[in-house]
Amino acid sequence: MAVFASADQLKTILGDFFTTLSQDPAIRSALLKANMVIRFVYREPDATITIVATQDPIHILCDDTTHKPEVEMSMKADIAHQFWLGNVNLPIALTRRQIIAKGSIPKILRLLPVIKPAYALYPKFLEDKGIHLQG
Repeated sequence: MAVFASADQLKTILGDFFTTLSQDPAIRSALLKANMVIRFVYREPDATITIVATQDPIHILCDDTTHKPEVEMSMKADIAHQFWLGNVNLPIALTRRQIIAKGSIPKILRLLPVIKPAYALYPKFLEDKGIHLQG
């Protein structure tokens, strides 16, 4: 059984999570320093979320087709959930093609300062929202 019951649930939960990240001072600073458009493409259920971090405020957009991403990360929704819980090793997931990254390596590496602090925030975010996901 999939972690997210529908694309709408995925977009609501991960969209709100990305909004929470963009409001954290250290993460917002790192995203703005990266200065790029990042798109997450999810499968099972299918959805896209785009983070536009080219100016403050940062915008989190679902199903956006107007912004061309400089970095695109594609994965199953269940992998995304496990990734943000800190249960998926990024280099291994990239090697196994569980996560497919498109974009220049230097730009992708500029996102690393965001990932580790986000691991700590995701479980707390879910708990604070009263969200209990399977998986």
